[in-house]
Amino acid sequence: MTAVPANGTWPSDESQPQHTLRYPWVFWFMHREPGSKIDNYNNAIQKISTFSTVEEFWGVYNRLIRPMDLHNISDYHLFKQGIRPIWEDNLNGGKWIVRLKKGLASRYWESLVMAMIGDQFDVGGEICGAVISIRHSEDILSLWNQSADEGRVNLRIRDTLKRVLNLPTNCIMEYKAHKSSVADNSSFRNTDLYL
Repeated sequence: MTAVPANGTWPSDESQPQHTLRYPWVFWFMHREPGSKIDNYNNAIQKISTFSTVEEFWGVYNRLIRPMDLHNISDYHLFKQGIRPIWEDNLNGGKWIVRLKKGLASRYWESLVMAMIGDQFDVGGEICGAVISIRHSEDILSLWNQSADEGRVNLRIRDTLKRVLNLPTNCIMEYKAHKSSVADNSSFRNTDLYL
């Protein structure tokens, strides 16, 4: 049997050390019903929470529905604070894309999130954020970066992404510059393919 505190909340143990992350991060969420269109993306995306310590991250993450349990046409976004998950805010950037079979989204998302907030990519401030897009026939994992034209940096991001996700060597990865996304109004069509 547990006692309930008089004021309805448990006291926080502020004497415990907090483990500060290199950057503060923001979780976002977006959902649309199948067959519907989003008229204003800025209004459709909802900010869930901001965190800047490992402890705050787990406090938020453990309360989120796992990606594989989300309804179709839902996205989680995790971006550095101050960077909104929209192409127009980062026209010089782009994103790496990995298409996933259904049922794998939660595991890959968690691995990517942990690598990203743990600063495992070792490319300075180049990483902007990540998105997991839950769709009908597949799920799509995207890692956004600031500079689409930085070839060496992009290849380093690709190789680190393969390693942290433990992707098979023959896994096809895609890259798309945000300028191309704006031009064709598409996140996942007309991408460049890489092995």
